[in-house]
Amino acid sequence: MGRRRAILLILDSLGVGAMDDIFPSRKQDQGANTFYHILDRAEEIRIPQLEWLGINRILRHPRLKPAAGEPRAGFGTLRLQHDGADSYAGHQEIMGTAPRKPRREPFAKNMETVRAALAQRGYQVEIPDPALPYLLVNDLVVIADNIETDYGQIYNVTAPLDRISFDEVLRIGEIVRSAVKVSRVIALGGKGVSPERIRESVERRSDGLVGVNSPKSGVYGRGYQVRHMGYGVNPKTQVSSILVESGKEVCLIGKMQDVITCEGARRIPAVETDRVMRSVIEAMDWVEEGLIAATVQETDLAGHAQDVDRYAQKIMEVDKALSVILKGMSEEDLLMISADHGNDPTIGHSGHTREKTFLLAYGKSLRGGDVGERDTLSDIAATVADFFSVPPPENGSSFYSLIR
Repeated sequence: MGRRRAILLILDSLGVGAMDDIFPSRKQDQGANTFYHILDRAEEIRIPQLEWLGINRILRHPRLKPAAGEPRAGFGTLRLQHDGADSYAGHQEIMGTAPRKPRREPFAKNMETVRAALAQRGYQVEIPDPALPYLLVNDLVVIADNIETDYGQIYNVTAPLDRISFDEVLRIGEIVRSAVKVSRVIALGGKGVSPERIRESVERRSDGLVGVNSPKSGVYGRGYQVRHMGYGVNPKTQVSSILVESGKEVCLIGKMQDVITCEGARRIPAVETDRVMRSVIEAMDWVEEGLIAATVQETDLAGHAQDVDRYAQKIMEVDKALSVILKGMSEEDLLMISADHGNDPTIGHSGHTREKTFLLAYGKSLRGGDVGERDTLSDIAATVADFFSVPPPENGSSFYSLIR
């Protein structure tokens, strides 16, 4: 029997139109359509592989060739079931988790609760500056809001890894996670940064959130490590863990390996788009039967920077690598390409936008066709499970029968 892989490629934040539930809480996302607006405004964008697969059956943009003939890939759109427009929650939903609605609370509201939980476990905990609500643990670790995302969704646990092991940072993060009900707690750190530099990078955002400016702190440099801890997430019910339990191989690449917990998976860190795509191509050389799941993160970073041309460049890098992936696919492989939310660089703000995502599903022995607008990103996970004939994840409905 030949190789049989599901290759899942998530282009972080490449949404295709605002959800109809954005009012009243996310009215700032009205009119968002990340992919369409990049095509509107990019000085250069050439995506022949995505065109060949049929992306214009979804986008219907005049800059692309009109879709003609029999569809080569299954195509459609996916609605967001998770609250807001969050990469972590989106990825958990993609892997088959039924989203639970977390609380949205600034760290200041939960600071005393977290302080008490850590003190009870023997940690030294201080509030160094009463004017800035953050905690300092053992004179090393800063716990505060994440100031790079939506209000009240995420708390960061930031550490200098020359002075404390990442395992210890994770233990601190797990205590914070158990004490709060916000969407996410992120434990992160880097080497070559001092506790003083991290504290000097604490800032107050215009909306009142207080946290470490991570790029300014230097933690994203040498020896960077990160672990995301979500609210209401059980990795054992996700398709990645189900596949490992069923004896299949699982390879998580790029941001995918940052945010998905899967014991037994091979994990390949990568941020640069070229490195992510090369890692996918290399994984195709050794994965015989199982899941290769990768996230291209630099598209999202370009969205946050409100840089249309940079965003277009990253999409073109993906498209160029797709030619190699398509050529290297076996007759039994399934390729799925999608996103986790939107981040429209033309909408007038630098945050994520609550958008539906596109879906392309292709196999050399599969048929194309319209799979419709799906209710949840989890339909990806359900389809992967169906493809491998393993138990389904906790959420989602398979569309595999529509493309077989």
